[in-house]
Amino acid sequence: MKLTDNTILITGGSRGIGLEIAKAFLALGNNTVIITGRNEQQLQQVRKELKEVITIKSDVSNIDDIRNLYSEVAKQYPTLNILINNAGVMKKVNLQARSDDLRALTKELDINVKGPIWMVDTFLPLLKQNPNAAIVNVSSALAFVPMPVAPVYSATKSALHFYTLALRAQLKNTGIKVFELAPPGTKTELLDEFSDADLQGSKPITVQALVGDFMKGLSKNNYEITPGQASLLKFMGRFFPSLILKEMSKSVKDMQ
Repeated sequence: MKLTDNTILITGGSRGIGLEIAKAFLALGNNTVIITGRNEQQLQQVRKELKEVITIKSDVSNIDDIRNLYSEVAKQYPTLNILINNAGVMKKVNLQARSDDLRALTKELDINVKGPIWMVDTFLPLLKQNPNAAIVNVSSALAFVPMPVAPVYSATKSALHFYTLALRAQLKNTGIKVFELAPPGTKTELLDEFSDADLQGSKPITVQALVGDFMKGLSKNNYEITPGQASLLKFMGRFFPSLILKEMSKSVKDMQ
């Protein structure tokens, strides 16, 4: 995968993993790096920090936002060739505590699963027109092993993992490369809601280390990139599923 002379769109790029990916591509001198986010203030802050980045306020869980985003990008940045579906949310959910807001209970599905699917469907015609095209879906190590205190999030990332496998198979003859980045626990705002007990003593890696591994994986055409403990969790989930689930379930007792 060529990492220079690209036009890149990153959803959820105003902070965390998405922002660090944007920095990495800018450091390589890419033509255009576009980030989206739902919070205009955060986008403005990024513009102050990274003068070269292009920011567009857009919510991947809103179909109208995606359509408007496509119209703007197709008109102003028609050379778009890399789409990175990074936007995501993670919630701690007690399934025994009845929710008064069913839409809020499934909001993770709208952002983590529907969002990437809608983005791919909308932007695929544009990607097909340009060389060195690629789609990157950011899933999670929890796609391979569920974290019981984050049940909906785990389910969304498992769904995104299998969608990515199917997408890669369907686009095999188009020239569009389909990558999956499955981060382990990473030091971002995503983990703010979770305690050390929830994380079972695991030490989250830095965003910089994660993105460093991601860029290396892209350059080598590693279609499934599993930095740090993600590789171990995938292995354990495949060969010792009961054992690793037992370990991951220890913090559930605090919710009962």
